[in-house]
Amino acid sequence: MPVPSSEYKIEIEIFEGNGGQLMKEGDEIIYPDFVKEGICAWMYRGDGERSYQVGRKFSYPEEKNKICHWLLDSLKGVLEALSTGETLNWDYKDTPYEKMIDPDGETTEYVRCIDPTASGIVVKIIRTKVTT
Repeated sequence: MPVPSSEYKIEIEIFEGNGGQLMKEGDEIIYPDFVKEGICAWMYRGDGERSYQVGRKFSYPEEKNKICHWLLDSLKGVLEALSTGETLNWDYKDTPYEKMIDPDGETTEYVRCIDPTASGIVVKIIRTKVTT
């Protein structure tokens, strides 16, 4: 995975997805039928105490070990582009995924997890130019 330039702060935010509500029996996690219930297994397991929910943000690369490996693989190309200052110029105007593109401020990009079921999630990558 590319390491972001020190010029940028990058965050990955869960934008769409279902984490359910983590249930445990003692220390053991009780697993639902993820596909049938449309629950993302990674979001469900969360931090081991609570499920991750929409709005949860992760600093990249500092918290990349908390992110699902399949999801990170889906994000690889976009993270590489944004980390090096590039922008992806399609904008998805008038959709929930409409982006902000500001090379000197904040740029966003939306990426869907590779999970082909209703359990898959969408994350928003937020790149902010760091001013010194």
